[in-house]
Amino acid sequence: MAEEQQHQKETTQGEMKAVGVNCFASDEEIIAQQDKIQHDIATMTPLVSDRQALSVLQTEYAAEDTIYQLKIKDLQKKYSYIRKTRPDGNCFYRAFGFSHLESLLEDTKELQRFKAVAAKSKQDLVTQGFTEFTIEDFHNTLMDLLELCEKQPGLSELVDSFCDQGVSDYVVVYLRLLTSGYLQKEQGFFQHFIEGGRSVKEFCQQEVEPMSKESDHIHIIALAQALNVSILVEYMDRGEGGTVNHHVFPEGSEPRVFLLYRPGHYDILYK
Repeated sequence: MAEEQQHQKETTQGEMKAVGVNCFASDEEIIAQQDKIQHDIATMTPLVSDRQALSVLQTEYAAEDTIYQLKIKDLQKKYSYIRKTRPDGNCFYRAFGFSHLESLLEDTKELQRFKAVAAKSKQDLVTQGFTEFTIEDFHNTLMDLLELCEKQPGLSELVDSFCDQGVSDYVVVYLRLLTSGYLQKEQGFFQHFIEGGRSVKEFCQQEVEPMSKESDHIHIIALAQALNVSILVEYMDRGEGGTVNHHVFPEGSEPRVFLLYRPGHYDILYK
């Protein structure tokens, strides 16, 4: 009897080990599949695309997808072009950064104002407790791009800069830090919008500062106010009505940056 129990125990352990190996292999396969998807997205989608006719959206949805086709027609009443960004979780910051810098190529006054704000922002973050050594390279990258804008380069140079992963991601990191800094500075206001019992600092560490974390209203409000740059977001979802609703951040301001939001993703819009 004891021998039978021992044999059964060994058999069960062997089965458990086999299951464990199979689960591990399954996990590895899932991870490999996810990596492939991300690789395919990176290969097929530039960080920032060329400007395209807005009608390109019509081909992305089935002709019988009445809700989205009607909303695209509604968008076309106000906008003519779109510039797409890679759907990697950083699209809001990348779209905002490129769109605003692109507008600075034709607005010297705003360029100088924004450059002064950007220059001062590093010391503001250091004063708040961010480590200067940690943020310096990211800040320098943004300032280098602003100096490039001052030289009035061709638009292609700005596109090339934002399609350079190193440059583009450094800008995204710095915009994330600015967003985090403003949220924490105004934590008395923003605490009311944070769910899950987290502090503003915890929210920033988990949802704002890490790369690839998607953005929502709270991020947009904070960045718009931190840099005093108004952002209009057109929301294209599956809500009924056939029209696209928009929101301006801060409310009542004159927008400089126009973005299209589809669930989980931001692109740039042009009149």
